[in-house]
Amino acid sequence: MSLEILEQLEAKVQMAVDTISLLQMEIEELKEKNETLSSESNTNRESREALEQENARLKADHEAWQQRIRSLLGKIEEVE
Repeated sequence: MSLEILEQLEAKVQMAVDTISLLQMEIEELKEKNETLSSESNTNRESREALEQENARLKADHEAWQQRIRSLLGKIEEVE
């Protein structure tokens, strides 16, 4: 009977070892995915920051053009 119990214990130990191995592989896959997503996140953040800077520059350019147009319209009105 003790041989039976020993075989059952061995089977449970083997199942635990197999489960641990699968979980370790899953952890490695998740770490790689996390690194990929972190890298993508950094890239997206940098792109967003660059777009925000470009947007601010374009808004400033737009405001400058509006000022120039207002100035020219004021000069035209003075002539009339």
